[in-house]
Amino acid sequence: MVEQDGNAAGPRHGDDLAGAFGGNVRRHREEAGLTLEQLSARSSVSRAMLSKVERGEKSPTIGVASRIAHALNTSLSDLVGAPAAATSGVAIAMRKDQRPVFRDPETGFERHIVSAAPGAGGAEMIVHYLPAQVSTGLLPAYPPGTEKQLVVLEGTLTVAIGGITETLDTGDSLFFRADAEHGFANRTDAPCEYIMVISRRS
Repeated sequence: MVEQDGNAAGPRHGDDLAGAFGGNVRRHREEAGLTLEQLSARSSVSRAMLSKVERGEKSPTIGVASRIAHALNTSLSDLVGAPAAATSGVAIAMRKDQRPVFRDPETGFERHIVSAAPGAGGAEMIVHYLPAQVSTGLLPAYPPGTEKQLVVLEGTLTVAIGGITETLDTGDSLFFRADAEHGFANRTDAPCEYIMVISRRS
């Protein structure tokens, strides 16, 4: 659960995260044969910002990071540095201090990858932490066939999907198709934490 001092419990990956994220963006861009200008046009993120992100000089917000990931046809978890999906083994463990964490430098929103083998079984599990009075803003639509399910562990969460708004309290859950713009907001004065499962139909 989250700590009450305004920071989520668990690891911190500040400069290390920015460097790893930037390196992964550059690798995916080069593998796709895209210039910075082309990626800028696809993502609606300025060339200057993309250049700073790739060099690890700037940590993007969740909105910018999501647009970059979608423009590169990859997942945000892949750009953050999720562990590779297991190819063998009955059970795979990931310790709490090994979690890849994305932290929005402007809002304090955190996205913890808790899937020990992301992609195995076609699903990914994530923990989101929203400080008081913080919103992700609207995030880009996922490819058709992508679905999200979430359960609120603590606090009150407001979810906007394609013009529909749902407010969830602790213990409430929600399913939605993620092929429309959607966003998450904490409109209260207390922190909010929720688990989300992302699945992609083949």
